[in-house]
Amino acid sequence: MANIKSAEKRIRVINKKTEINKSRKSEIRTYIRKFDGAVEKGNFDEARELLKIIDKKLKRAATKNVVSKNAASRKVSRLTKRLNNKVNEAI
Repeated sequence: MANIKSAEKRIRVINKKTEINKSRKSEIRTYIRKFDGAVEKGNFDEARELLKIIDKKLKRAATKNVVSKNAASRKVSRLTKRLNNKVNEAI
């Protein structure tokens, strides 16, 4: 355990930020699960709305360094590709 006051504060700050980051990642995963469900059911309008939300959340997480910028872009790209493939299959 830290003995110096500033070190104790850093531990508290890191613990808070860790919780916030976990919360953000969990929220993104939840939206992705909802997106997958909507795509599987063929509810493409809902899936498009969820994709917009996911894109916004991932970009926000990337600017906050919760996930890397490239990882966020890759996830959005793959989700968009999955949605477009399902829409084309349905036609």
